[in-house]
Amino acid sequence: MAKLYSKPSSGNKKTTPYEPKQETVDYLLNYSKALSVIHYKSMKFEALIN
Repeated sequence: MAKLYSKPSSGNKKTTPYEPKQETVDYLLNYSKALSVIHYKSMKFEALIN
């Protein structure tokens, strides 16, 4: 069964946008800094430089 990651809204409460954890933002930024994509002819190679 699928896991739901949001809570159902209740009544007329104002909904606030979801804020990511700083840990998640740091992880994604570090991953994107370490990712290297090399294009060769019609192929694409991805490498993590860690």
